[in-house]
Amino acid sequence: MSKLFVRTLRDDPADAEIPSHRFLVRAGYIRRVAPGVYAWLPLGLRVLSRVEAIVREEMDAIGAQEVRLPVLLPREPYETTGRWTEYGPNLFRLVDRRGADMLLGPTHEEMFTLMVKDLYSSYKDLPVTLYQIQNKYRDEARPRAGVLRGREFVMKDSYSFDVDDEGLDASYLRHRGAYIRIFDRLGLDYVIVRANAGAMGGSASEEFLAVAENGEDTFVRSPGGYAANVEAVAVPAPEPVPCEDAPAARVVDTPDVPTIDTLVELLNSAHPRPDRPWTAADTLKNVVFMTVTPDGTREPVVIGLPGDRAVDPKRLAVAVQPAEVDDFTDEDFERYPQLVKGYIGPARDGAQFLGAEAPAGVRYLLDPRVVPGTSWATGANERFRHVIGLVAGRDFTADGVGDVAEIREGDPAPDGSGPLSLARGVEMGHIFQLGRKYAEALGLKVLDRNGRLVTVTMGSYGIGVTRAVGMIAEAACDEKGLCWPREVAPFQVQVLATGRGAEIIDRATGIAEALDAAGVPVLLDDRKASPGVKFNDAELLGMPTLVVVGRGLADGVVELRDRASGSRREVGADEAVEQVLAVVRGG
Repeated sequence: MSKLFVRTLRDDPADAEIPSHRFLVRAGYIRRVAPGVYAWLPLGLRVLSRVEAIVREEMDAIGAQEVRLPVLLPREPYETTGRWTEYGPNLFRLVDRRGADMLLGPTHEEMFTLMVKDLYSSYKDLPVTLYQIQNKYRDEARPRAGVLRGREFVMKDSYSFDVDDEGLDASYLRHRGAYIRIFDRLGLDYVIVRANAGAMGGSASEEFLAVAENGEDTFVRSPGGYAANVEAVAVPAPEPVPCEDAPAARVVDTPDVPTIDTLVELLNSAHPRPDRPWTAADTLKNVVFMTVTPDGTREPVVIGLPGDRAVDPKRLAVAVQPAEVDDFTDEDFERYPQLVKGYIGPARDGAQFLGAEAPAGVRYLLDPRVVPGTSWATGANERFRHVIGLVAGRDFTADGVGDVAEIREGDPAPDGSGPLSLARGVEMGHIFQLGRKYAEALGLKVLDRNGRLVTVTMGSYGIGVTRAVGMIAEAACDEKGLCWPREVAPFQVQVLATGRGAEIIDRATGIAEALDAAGVPVLLDDRKASPGVKFNDAELLGMPTLVVVGRGLADGVVELRDRASGSRREVGADEAVEQVLAVVRGG
């Protein structure tokens, strides 16, 4: 350690929000260069390399072949697939000295597709799976949590190429199995959930989420085994309700009802129901927002949903992609005077009002729970007036479904497997069945057995390698510092010489050299520092096994400590190497 390029810090970095960020910086594993951009120091690079090695071993085991594509990429392939525009501000764009548009690769579907197109032309060449471990770049609006969400990061991305869908299914399952082995070896508590393919496109899509209380992703699971990212939950529509006997809708005065709660209070006092009190679930809330397409086109959209539900911003973002969501401002209301703020409703004067082809000229989407025959209290499109008894299917319809309401604890699972529970996690891996989207766009075809040109079908499979380091650190730490699992620890053993005598230094050095000769990565703390400093740093750095050579040497013993459990035991100094080897090798 007297020669190691490391400097531990006593204080937490000012921008650190979570333990892994604090400890990786304080222990000298990473250093911040810019928001969302980090330098990897020797200790951090050793952990990163060990994670990469695990990923390589498991990818190689399923027959995948490693390549390395450039980070600096031309615009044209991404223009062809539409992602030059669809990625929007998340894409790092630049212009070279010749005026050509370039980008820093956020992901490499296009380039892998073109590489296979360049070299392969027959079904006999397939299937093939290629992968790389490479830097990626995305201009995150809010980089956070250290290496868990950065603007520059290392990712393993692999791509399978098959002649038909059956081959794609097999490739997908091979990757799924490899991912299970990878995350098991990394020691992560993870859940495999259904996911939305997002900007990637494609059909089948699953995420591997590391369970974490401070994770930025919300997922759901049921007792019967259903699990999904909250953005991918498809709310099942209830059966239609008979409405032949439903009374006609009527407009009522509703002054001073700025919220759903005040509307319900007024309805119960001035217009009570004969069967039960009004609740927020009886109201139809109509939320207006602005969508912004990648080319900058702005279009208002209204979504109707039960008044006891809120719009989930992440579910909304997924529903409108590749467009983005913007607030509907007071200036927007001035530009669209037909939308009466606080009193928007699907019908006006007994006729359909909202809808792309209706008088309002604004696209209207409905929550799946708003099925034909259900009766609602909602805005009448007049200030201080609402309509009650407005029946879906009879009095109004919609342009489509807007399944963007929040998912709640206890909601039924879409597959009927029981009530949902909510948890938080961090996305570690994502696997997609891309199908033929990119192959069609870029002309990747091969001759089949009958000599006909067929479009190749693809899969895309990613693992956040730098994110894995951060998540392992997050999961394996305590109030004192890091606690690395053996599979990824930068050193298996740290030997501490906690005394100034030559005998202590010599014995500590001898133990370290013997372990090194036995092939065990070992770090010797030979600094001229107090025992307290060395113990604090050892707990911060987090090597799995600590060997303390100190005052006990006078009695012929040294101390072995397990960093994770905190257990300690004394062993004979002459037996220390043998004892440590037994621990490291699982004996």
